[in-house]
Amino acid sequence: MKRVILVRHGKSSWKYDVADRDRPLQERGINDAHLVSKKFGNEKLKIDFAFSSPANRALHTAMIFLRNLKYNLKHFRVDENLYDFSGSGVQSHIQSLDDNISTVMVFGHNYAFTNLANTWGDRYIENVTTSGLVQIRFDEGNWKSISKGKTEQVIFPRHLK
Repeated sequence: MKRVILVRHGKSSWKYDVADRDRPLQERGINDAHLVSKKFGNEKLKIDFAFSSPANRALHTAMIFLRNLKYNLKHFRVDENLYDFSGSGVQSHIQSLDDNISTVMVFGHNYAFTNLANTWGDRYIENVTTSGLVQIRFDEGNWKSISKGKTEQVIFPRHLK
């Protein structure tokens, strides 16, 4: 069994004249990431490895989540392929994972995450919101074979306010 937890970065700011990769989180993005990560932390799910896009907003969201989950950062990596908006880079990354990893958490971007949540999951999601989390379980035993799984959990900030 394999499990993917997709977490879209928190609400980012457009108020600074910086490259897309360097855009920071807004205060709302920070607060929402804390809210969702604390709710998810109640699950006590063992995450084998976590990955993030190199974009500032995704990395900041990852650090908020992983600190709140008391996650060991030696099992965390930043991967260039996750700076992806279509989903193809994220899908390739996940399908190339070592099969000793069962549960993976990935921090990244839309449209990629909405596309993958709908491709892989069994529940239609119109839009994975900022700081939104979607957990999908697959019955397959290896990452290369994952195709259609079960959407086990969706946590959006609006569900918690």
